Amino acid sequence: MAWIILIFASMFEVVMALGLKRSAGFTHLAWSAVALLGAAASMWLLALALRTIPMGTGYAVWTGLGGAFTAVVGMVALGESRDPMRLAGLVTVVVGVVLLQLSEHN
Repeated sequence: MAWIILIFASMFEVVMALGLKRSAGFTHLAWSAVALLGAAASMWLLALALRTIPMGTGYAVWTGLGGAFTAVVGMVALGESRDPMRLAGLVTVVVGVVLLQLSEHN
């Protein structure tokens, strides 16, 4: 269950990042609120997950997945680059996250 909570925490990082992008430097109140609420939800869920997942692993997975999810949303929704090197980097991050998760079962 902690791993599912951690994945949701990473998804709220995407909400935060989109809110930050749309807030235009915190000049749009509604998007600024979305960014702050996304950040708060993400950190709260991370804290819950860290009750059972080791801190180093949990934090690495949280930031890795959050970054990967955000990059994919940027590519799909915001028209950001889909350069093969960038995609290879995302695959590397996801493989690293999977390896970290698998290492917790040994």
